[in-house]
Amino acid sequence: MPRVQVLSKETAELIAAGEVIERPASIVKELLENSIDSGADSITVEIKRGGVSFIRITDNGCGIEHDDVPLAFLRHATSKIHDKNDLDSITTLGFRGEALASICAVAKVDVITRTQKDEYGTHYAIEGGEQTEYERTGCPEGTTIIIKDIFYNVPARQKFLKKDVSEGNAISSMVDKIAVSHPDIAFKFIRDDKQEFITPGDGDLYSSIYAVFGKQFAASMIYVDYQLNGVKIDGYTVKPLFGRPNRSMQHFFINGRYVKSNVCTYSLEHAYRNSIMEGKFPSCVLRMSVSPSIVDVNVHPAKIEVRFSDEKLISDSIYFAVKNSIMLDDQPAEINVKAPETKAPAEKLPEFTQMKIPDGTQVQEIRPTYREELPVQSVVRNAHTPVLPETTYNNVMDEGGEPEPETELSGFTPPPDNGGFKYINKSSFEKKETAAPVPEEPQNEIYFRMIGEAFKNYIIAEIDEDIIFVDKHAAHERILFEKLRSGRGKPQCQMLLTPCETLLDFEEFNALINNKQLVKELGFDFEISGNSKVEVTGIPSILDGCDPSDLIIELAKNISDNKNNPMPEILDDMYHTFACKAAIKANDITSLTELSEIVRTILTDERIRYCPHGRPVMFKLSKRELEKQFKRVL
Repeated sequence: MPRVQVLSKETAELIAAGEVIERPASIVKELLENSIDSGADSITVEIKRGGVSFIRITDNGCGIEHDDVPLAFLRHATSKIHDKNDLDSITTLGFRGEALASICAVAKVDVITRTQKDEYGTHYAIEGGEQTEYERTGCPEGTTIIIKDIFYNVPARQKFLKKDVSEGNAISSMVDKIAVSHPDIAFKFIRDDKQEFITPGDGDLYSSIYAVFGKQFAASMIYVDYQLNGVKIDGYTVKPLFGRPNRSMQHFFINGRYVKSNVCTYSLEHAYRNSIMEGKFPSCVLRMSVSPSIVDVNVHPAKIEVRFSDEKLISDSIYFAVKNSIMLDDQPAEINVKAPETKAPAEKLPEFTQMKIPDGTQVQEIRPTYREELPVQSVVRNAHTPVLPETTYNNVMDEGGEPEPETELSGFTPPPDNGGFKYINKSSFEKKETAAPVPEEPQNEIYFRMIGEAFKNYIIAEIDEDIIFVDKHAAHERILFEKLRSGRGKPQCQMLLTPCETLLDFEEFNALINNKQLVKELGFDFEISGNSKVEVTGIPSILDGCDPSDLIIELAKNISDNKNNPMPEILDDMYHTFACKAAIKANDITSLTELSEIVRTILTDERIRYCPHGRPVMFKLSKRELEKQFKRVL
């Protein structure tokens, strides 16, 4: 075995730098955090060639005193903590004292800085950890740091850098997050001499979201504001209709620091369960203010990953904050009609049907959808606080979108999501006993008039100054789903005249027989008829006419897939199946009275805005939008 030896200072510095500086984006992150900690309210970031050849960050913060500048580039030199007790109450973004030392070990660095009390500033240059300039100079108050030729002295690291555009995108993503998390600071980002964005620094989070992510993203968001047991959450989360194909736009900030957390991700997505399209993921910009004592940011050199001492509190706070906002934003999306063409083709005439009157004269008549007409009806709607269901779960989502069945969060009992609904209020979580009933709020009476049905699927009704269009299948599916979840529509078992024998694979067979009570609660009955075979003797009455074999196979697979914690997932998945199969279908002949009842239910139940698969239940067309098309208003 080779002899043990102490590494040279240069080698040790390069190894240590590799833990903090992975790529140019790592440098930008560390320097921006220093600028924010300095009290700056204006920061400019400029990069060239993806930051590989040039990075310049300028701020108007407090600056660094002349004598302290060389010290700032020594490892473990910092002004932000003084002893070990400070690690329990870290409120700054940077604190390790490693960033500048790591950066100068692998790049050429120039610093120009001045404090408010100094007449002159300081110019300090250091390359590969070695000082080359240290002099007085004239400069504005604040600090400018220029980084050139990253990894110029570590060719092995340099060859692992990606193309300039990829490195630039990584920096852009990092600057986006930091700029959004600090709306009180005016950020300017310049990439290859082109200004990417500038934020106003007016303290308004929505303004920063608009400036950084654009008009379309900002318009898709709904406001979040919630507090639970000392945890304050505010920001914006996406309307369920605007889910994205991945998690790239999920942004969580704890005490101003951007973090990645499976706890936060899973709680967010659980709040959207049954409201967002399958295969889509919610976006958000959520800020959490928590006591520094319950969050450990010192678990990763880059300080992106964090650990919580009370994961349940964090998960509950996010879940209820987001769920509240989704349910409060219960207005259907509005249809914007495009202006018609000024010249319609002459051959496009409406189709007429011929009919005769007693004297033999032929006339043309446009056939209406219905010959019956219902009068204006009224419903009573409770203007109550959003309500939430009950469940438990232990699984955590990974970045790929699937649960990690092996991962359990210590003390993690996520919020409710099946069963009876309860009003949300702070006392519900501070006490274990049942909360006192919430006084009923004033009830609003809503009037609507049925117009009819289009294409044998879309209900049309008039309400106030709007016309609403309702997908009858999606709406009825959600109505049945909520009945099943609340226990009001508990499936009843209907015995089959002829039992149906079904072959299952070994895991599905075991899952089914080990959860026989759950299967019975869902309205199924079966007997074991052989090795991996069951004989289905009863199915839920609402699924009369469906293939019993297909149903039991689907149920067995769902239980098998969720064997770590089957109850909430199985119930929801099977309730989806029941509701979808039992709901009114498109092209079904449905009476106007039945359609009217669907509208009545929608208007009285704020939960019915999306089907269980996340499709919208209804849209509205305003009277003003209609009048604009007829040029009655401008």
